[in-house]
Amino acid sequence: MTKYLISFPGEAMVLTPEEFVQAGIDAHAVLREAKAAGVWVFGGGLSEEVAPVRVSADGTVTPGTYEPTRRIEGGYSILDLPSREAALEWAAKFAAACRCDQEVREFMDDPES
Repeated sequence: MTKYLISFPGEAMVLTPEEFVQAGIDAHAVLREAKAAGVWVFGGGLSEEVAPVRVSADGTVTPGTYEPTRRIEGGYSILDLPSREAALEWAAKFAAACRCDQEVREFMDDPES
């Protein structure tokens, strides 16, 4: 099995307040389906209310992200799946629920994690 990150940026969800509520309901239904299928690892939405910081090895805190990094926000799900094809199928379910395209990325294999 391989872990996949399925995500979207917050600005991809261009919805009315009513549509946003329904998208949350629909996304939670997909989340519950993934849990029932035994493929759910972790997920959630990053707060856009709290600014990101970088922390150095000496504990120094610097506001912001790495320069080439665009803002990281939106919703994220990590699923443990048997194939890339399965990841694309789950991404389509999240895309329908969230009413926006989903990005699919594969985690490198790490036996320690």
